[in-house]
Amino acid sequence: MMLVHTVNEVREQVKKWRSEGLSVGLVPTMGFLHEGHQSLIAASVKENDRTVVSIFVNPTQFGPNEDFEAYPRDIKKDMALCDETGADLIFNPEPEEMYPDGFCTYTNITGMSDALCGKSRPIHFKGVCTVVSKLFNIVCPDMAYFGEKDAQQLAIIKRMVKDMNIPIEIKGCPIVREADGLAKSSRNTYLSASEREAALILSKAIFAGRDMVKAGERDAKKVVEAMTEIIKSEPLAAIDYVEMVDVETMQSIDVIEGNILCAIAVKIGKTRLIDNFNDIIHQASP
Repeated sequence: MMLVHTVNEVREQVKKWRSEGLSVGLVPTMGFLHEGHQSLIAASVKENDRTVVSIFVNPTQFGPNEDFEAYPRDIKKDMALCDETGADLIFNPEPEEMYPDGFCTYTNITGMSDALCGKSRPIHFKGVCTVVSKLFNIVCPDMAYFGEKDAQQLAIIKRMVKDMNIPIEIKGCPIVREADGLAKSSRNTYLSASEREAALILSKAIFAGRDMVKAGERDAKKVVEAMTEIIKSEPLAAIDYVEMVDVETMQSIDVIEGNILCAIAVKIGKTRLIDNFNDIIHQASP
């Protein structure tokens, strides 16, 4: 497995692979990898001849009061996980490599980025789309892999690829959870022992909402209200949002039908966590 730090090194290696007729998968990450990332890498290794993992804490997707400096980093641990899982190349650039002096071109998406996380993190998806589009242009993969925990991000990237005619297949991979239900996240490391216990309220609410929908509830407001009450029962939890939306538009819905996403963002202490469930609900036959 190779570790490279420059755009030219990535391009030269991918060019060599292409000359050999090999397919390439890309797993974009911000590092501090866990089993969730590992599932993305494993999927790429299974479906492609070669796999590139990018490890880059992207400054343009962090707001001024967010945790860019504090975001956990451990490149040695990340390298071991990538090697163990079968990745072929890690691209670990410095910010100056991705955003050289004078950088002034950004990729943005309207509408979908204004909802859910976009309400409290207004620059976030502009930064995400910019760095992902750069990675797509640098690596030129056949497939790229993203976790379904970041459901809004996944939907936005799929839309960006469609709108910009980017010839890459976007693959979403299921949420990986701890044994007690908490969704895997690099930010879980911020939690104290008491906060870690309190964070279980997210998956408790998600599972309860999912069960209501599976049982036939089609009133989005009732599901959202029930989930909200569950989260409010935890003193350490502060709700950012609990919403039921259409996956294609990220706009709120009243009736649960079609391709729906129920997403939550909750602060446990100072740590902001997200979770979700989504489903395709077919309209009942008359």
